[in-house]
Amino acid sequence: MGFSPDITERLARARADLRMGVPIVLDDGAVVLAAETLDATRLAYLRTLGGAPVLVVTGRRAETLKARAYDGDVARILLPRDVTLSWVRSVANPADDLRAPMKGPLQSQRDGSADLHRAAIALTKAARLLPAAVVLPVADPASFAATHNLTLVPADAAVDTGLSPLHEIVSARLPLAVSEAGRLHIFRPDDGAEEHYAVEIGRPDRSEPVLSRLHSACFTGDLLGSLKCDCGPQLRGALAQMGAEGAGVLLYLNQEGRGIGLANKMRAYSLQDQGFDTVEANHRLGFEDDERDFRIGAEILKRMGFNAVRLMTNNPAKVARMESAGITVTERVPLKVGENRHNAAYLATKAAKSGHLF
Repeated sequence: MGFSPDITERLARARADLRMGVPIVLDDGAVVLAAETLDATRLAYLRTLGGAPVLVVTGRRAETLKARAYDGDVARILLPRDVTLSWVRSVANPADDLRAPMKGPLQSQRDGSADLHRAAIALTKAARLLPAAVVLPVADPASFAATHNLTLVPADAAVDTGLSPLHEIVSARLPLAVSEAGRLHIFRPDDGAEEHYAVEIGRPDRSEPVLSRLHSACFTGDLLGSLKCDCGPQLRGALAQMGAEGAGVLLYLNQEGRGIGLANKMRAYSLQDQGFDTVEANHRLGFEDDERDFRIGAEILKRMGFNAVRLMTNNPAKVARMESAGITVTERVPLKVGENRHNAAYLATKAAKSGHLF
C-alpha cells in the first residue's frame, strides 16, 4: 500500500471534501455534491455533463416537501432543466419553508436502485451537513475521479454502520471543583471523527457497577448556560453526585445536537422559533429524532475496564442501547434537574415523543 490512504482514511477525506464543497465519487458509479456546500460554478458544470442528476433527500425531508419517497428512507428528486442554486438550497434547507412553502411540483425518480443515494446521504450526515446531495451517475467512476482529482470511495463502506475503533491517547490528573480526585481520558477514533472524553472521579472499582453518565456535548447548554435545554444542569448535577459518592465516570461524547452537529442544531432552534417542537424540527431538516451512536460510550467504558454501570439518565432508550452494546445496566439513576419556563415545552416533548421519564 505504501503511502496510499486506506478505506477509513479515504472516507475521512471524503467527509472533509464534502464540507468544503468538493465533489466525491462513489465507486459503483456516481459523483456526489453536498447540497449545503454546492456552489453555482460546480452546479453549472454538472449540467454540462448530461445524464440525469437528482437531488436526494431523506424520507423525513420528503414528507415535509410532499415529495414521493418511492425508496422509503430516501427520495430522488429530479432536477429541473433550469435548476438554480437557490432551488437546490431551498429544497434541502427548511429555513424558508413557511415563507415559501411551494417548492414543486417535485418529481421523484422511481426506477433503479437507490443504494448510491443512501451512501450520499450517509456521507453528508457524517460530515455534519444537511442530509441532502446532488447525485449524478457516471459510467467510469475511477476514470472520472482521476480526471477531476476527486476522492473515490466504495459506496458500501459509506453506509457501513460499524463502530470505528477507539484508542485512548492520553489521560492526566485533573482536580475538579466536585472532586480533587479527577482524571481526564481522551479517546480518538480511527476514522478521523471527533474525539471523546471520559471524566473519571476517584478510583472506581472495576469489578462493581460504576456510577456513570453518557453526556452528549452541548455547547449552548454546557458552556453558555442556555435555558432552552437541561444539558448544563445535568452535566454539573452528574459530576456533583459522582463527587459526593467519591467515584464515577462521566463520558463526554462529541455528538452535539443529538448527533447532527451544532450548525444543524441551530437550524433546528430556528425552526422551533417558527413553532415546531424539537422532534418536528429535526424531521423537517431531514434527520431522525436522535442520530447519536451510544456504542461509542459502551466501547469507552469497556476500554476503561468497566462492564456494568449505574446509569444516570432520564432516557430509557440509553439503557436499552447500552445493554445491547454489552454493558450491563444494574440501575437507572434519575437526573431531574434544570427545568425552567424556557425549556418546559422541550422537556414535555422529550417525554411525550422520545419516552424520557421526568
